[in-house]
Amino acid sequence: MEKKPQLESEGALLDAVLDELQREHAVKEIAGWDTGFANLSRALDGIQPGFYLLIGAPAIGKTSFAKQLLDQVAIHNRVTGMFFSFAETRKALRIKTLARLSGLDQREIRRGSAYLLHWYGVPRLASSETSDLPPSWDKLKRNAEEAKSWLDLIYLIECPRNTTLYKIEAQIAENRSRAGSEQMMIVLDDCQRLGDSSQSLSARLPIIAEQLQETAIKLNVALLAVWPNLEASGAVATQAWSERVASPDIVLVMESDLERSKKLIEPNRGITLHIVKNRGGERGSLAYDFFPALAKCAEAQ
Repeated sequence: MEKKPQLESEGALLDAVLDELQREHAVKEIAGWDTGFANLSRALDGIQPGFYLLIGAPAIGKTSFAKQLLDQVAIHNRVTGMFFSFAETRKALRIKTLARLSGLDQREIRRGSAYLLHWYGVPRLASSETSDLPPSWDKLKRNAEEAKSWLDLIYLIECPRNTTLYKIEAQIAENRSRAGSEQMMIVLDDCQRLGDSSQSLSARLPIIAEQLQETAIKLNVALLAVWPNLEASGAVATQAWSERVASPDIVLVMESDLERSKKLIEPNRGITLHIVKNRGGERGSLAYDFFPALAKCAEAQ
């Protein structure tokens, strides 16, 4: 017969708990994973297992921000990341990453996409003439090669129309077993596609959010879901999003900052990331500069 573990009181375990907390404090200044964005890491106390919801208007930069955040968590914490996309192809997401790493415009990279192999930054010439490649490709290849150590932690998955949350959970579990890593961050872009398309977005949101929270808890992962804000301008106050959906641990709302955008060179623009819900943590607003050509967000000075 299997021996049951002995039940101990909280008082008896107190010294061990304090020792564990002291060891953790000595190692890091935040409880969770470093986001690569100093202000965001402080406000959220790092990324921890749980359900995060990112809301924003179409084309505001949600996908670029989510992909950059996933990459930076992998870089700074050696955490396995999976990006599930219902809209963008793996190739498009790879070009975003290459643009951000190399500082090359996405359009320039796309023009040379005939040279790209399945892996990042490895050229395949249409002819045998190496002179066909512009000098900037050397920079692209160099940056990509330097990134391979953490790119080995990132997995991009294109989701067909019939993708269900059950299939996504199975892929996460399979990849966790293959990678041999318990620590994982998951991004679900355009997660509204998981719901019943006959329902309105407002009707789908609480249902999908509750399901995703259950997934985050069951699999013990940090799960960031990206949701489009298709409401008419000003129809929903930023803070109201925290009241419309109860499930997430963190609710982030991305908005354009028109005044700061005027100070930037087109097409670059200012955006504000509002932390409207944060269980046990800070709420507030963080300023970013978004560079669409590079698919890059930077904390504003």
